[in-house]
Amino acid sequence: MTTGDLLRKIYTYTSKAFAFARVTLANLLVLLAVLLVVVLLVSGPERPPVADGTALLVAPKGAIVEQTSTQDPLSLLTAGSLAQTPIHDLLRAIEEAGRDSRIGALVLDTSDLGYVAPAHLETIGDALAAFRETGKTIVAKSRYYSRDQYYLASFADDVFLHPMGEVALNGYGAYRDYYAGLFDKLKVNVHVFRVGTYKAFVEPYTRTDMSPAAKEANQELVDALWTRFVARVAANRGLEPQAVIDYADHFDEALAAAGGNAAEAALAHGLVDELLATAPLSKRLIALAGGTETYRHVAVGDYLRPQPPPLFGTKVAIVHASGPILMGSQPRGTIGAASMAKLLRRVRNDGAIGALVLRVDSGGGSALASELIRQELERVQNAGKPVVVSMAGTAASGGYWIAATADEIWAAPTTITGSIGIFAIVPTLEDSLGAVGVTRDGVATGPFVGALDVRGGVGDAMGRALQASIDHGYEQFVGLVARGRDMTPEQVDAIAQGRVWTGESALRHGLVDKLGDLDDAVASAAALAGIERYGVFRVEEPLSPMQVFVNRLLDDVGLARSRPPAFNASALAGGILRDVLALNALNDPRHLYALCAVCGGLR
Repeated sequence: MTTGDLLRKIYTYTSKAFAFARVTLANLLVLLAVLLVVVLLVSGPERPPVADGTALLVAPKGAIVEQTSTQDPLSLLTAGSLAQTPIHDLLRAIEEAGRDSRIGALVLDTSDLGYVAPAHLETIGDALAAFRETGKTIVAKSRYYSRDQYYLASFADDVFLHPMGEVALNGYGAYRDYYAGLFDKLKVNVHVFRVGTYKAFVEPYTRTDMSPAAKEANQELVDALWTRFVARVAANRGLEPQAVIDYADHFDEALAAAGGNAAEAALAHGLVDELLATAPLSKRLIALAGGTETYRHVAVGDYLRPQPPPLFGTKVAIVHASGPILMGSQPRGTIGAASMAKLLRRVRNDGAIGALVLRVDSGGGSALASELIRQELERVQNAGKPVVVSMAGTAASGGYWIAATADEIWAAPTTITGSIGIFAIVPTLEDSLGAVGVTRDGVATGPFVGALDVRGGVGDAMGRALQASIDHGYEQFVGLVARGRDMTPEQVDAIAQGRVWTGESALRHGLVDKLGDLDDAVASAAALAGIERYGVFRVEEPLSPMQVFVNRLLDDVGLARSRPPAFNASALAGGILRDVLALNALNDPRHLYALCAVCGGLR
């Protein structure tokens, strides 16, 4: 071997050794980074000890949700990423604090709370009322109370408001943007096929205003919600219901009588007990719970211990179905036909699970996806496991479809449900393109080739086919409800037609069996299964480390807002973009949808 060959070999081996070392080092660095992220996510500050007399601080942020979902950074371009507070954590903390001798009081801070579904308001309110019945004190504090914030505050023994604050009781409304005028200017053709007098989801794309039928149904809905709201708040505050209504409807007069001072107006009408600035409020809380510079308290996140799943015995499973219903596998916050079927198969095949409670919080979506999920639920029933549906804030249209044949359906009095109807919507741009000189021509073997091309319009034959599919889909929907609710199709049709009901009205019409919360539904499922001793087990796909990291990042850097922003320069564009993205996300292969119109527009 020559010297040159030896040097070449040495160089080759050295190069390979360095390359191996470089790759190994890079992999180790990546592994260390991943481990660091995981450690940061699963670890946290030590839970503080809870001394006797400590106050539980309940300070929910943003949206009250059934299940924490993945935060989408892109949503910052529309309404902003919204912070999330799982309702289960709030309820469990309040319940445990009521039994905990170390907890002497509860401080409710609603400053960062956003919109809350009426059904969730009532459930949290019931938990606060039960806490007060233990003899412990609840104090509510805020610089400002919106309608939903004040509803919860009204359960407190003392409601404190900043001297420059306000109590805004605006009532309920249902509003949507209507794009027909815009589409006319843009020459966009919107082809709609539907069944149901009250199936109003498509109206924003075909009208410039709310139809008389939709207005009638929606007015009845918001009136019912407002009546229950006023009755509960008035009872909590020892007021006449009309006094609350007068304050809400004649706020301008109340403000004028108080010389423009909104806080004094709220005090004069008995809505708050005392006006306290920051320093006096701090002293009052220290007197209540002890402490030196600040009052002694423990936050919900620090107070709660993780709940391990039951290891032995029979279990009642809870599966969450929250968000729009779509085909395929979907992340949390969206109900995917494939991903939901996977969870339901786990329930069906787990011999330790004796019954299932499906917690529904959805305004619907794909008709096919809804039916696929309902069929999987029926397979759980056929395996001998009772299926009980517990309706949360919303269980309408496709959300009701998946519940239709359950063994039992529970709803809150203010759950928004019903909306039994179906539609198809196909926007096309042939006139828009034609206006700028783009035309379309070609050949085909039949009238259905390219019949749903956004550039080519919807032909007469395809229009007839879609309407026939819609008619059949509605008959199928009505038939399922009739079978599941032991009614005739005619009886179902009389209360269907896309009409939306509160849970209380749905009970009268036979669409639900009983009124109650999730715990009531769990107990009923266990009874149906003949189970006396059981553990509760939530069957769900865990968030991935990256999803948890994104959520934590948005929270930590303040990008996850507590409430949607008020009007700003991009609010209108963001709303339009949000509606367009929502339509674009619909992925039923036959374009048939069971969606509730008012569910997303209630405010």
